[in-house]
Amino acid sequence: IVLWNTVYLERAAHALRGNGHAVDDSLLQYLSPLGWEHINLTGDYLWRSSAKIGAGKFRPLRPLQPA
Repeated sequence: IVLWNTVYLERAAHALRGNGHAVDDSLLQYLSPLGWEHINLTGDYLWRSSAKIGAGKFRPLRPLQPA
């Protein structure tokens, strides 16, 4: 979970920069990849075969919300 979150935190920072938002690198060290709101803790998972992600590919990031 931590590795997955770390990869997506990095992708989110790159996406923000790519959309013209300022990202203060000195603050990134304070982000925590320990969040788990998107993790199902009951152990019940349903995997759709149509939702498979290929090797080297990623799930899309959530759309940017207006400030």
